[in-house]
Amino acid sequence: MFEKLNKVIQNQILNFEISNDRKIILQPLIDYIQQKIVSKEDINLNFICTHNSRRSHLAQIWAKTAASYYTIKNVQSYSGGTKVTALFPKIIETLNNQGFEISIISETSNPVYAIKYDENTIPIIGFSKRYDHPFNPVSQFAAIMTCSQVEKDCPLIFGPEKSFSLNYEDPKISDGTDIQSQIYETRSLEIAREIFYIFNKIKT
Repeated sequence: MFEKLNKVIQNQILNFEISNDRKIILQPLIDYIQQKIVSKEDINLNFICTHNSRRSHLAQIWAKTAASYYTIKNVQSYSGGTKVTALFPKIIETLNNQGFEISIISETSNPVYAIKYDENTIPIIGFSKRYDHPFNPVSQFAAIMTCSQVEKDCPLIFGPEKSFSLNYEDPKISDGTDIQSQIYETRSLEIAREIFYIFNKIKT
């Protein structure tokens, strides 16, 4: 784990208490992952939001990082949406500031990024895609909705073993304001804290 990222995990993620209300929401996903561990099956987590540009990428990247941190094997994290847009640049900036090392592979209207949490790991490939893109699993996966509860266009996904809703407010609400960086950092840490809580509860 990169030193800066490890410090963020230690100082800003692990020392944060999850509310009881959120623990109730997170428990079904914990149970799903735990059952996969018991059954010695691969754990495929596909994080979904309409545009696959912000929250779903944060959840995907933090999930892979948390699984590695707790040495939980056979975890693959994915992300997708129902529309193809682009991974929003502020997400890349936020993750870079929090200790990930990121390089651009393809600079187009929908850029492709290589995102690493450790120098010796295969990078997470980040770009906007539909949930059923060839990069993603078509069966034996969990669909995890990251839209907020008030969003009426949160996608309906076909094919997962189970679906879960974690519900995070879109940091897009801060775009164009002087608190944008703060909101994106806060949302990233909020998602990271809950993802790390989930994986910390897994018994291997």
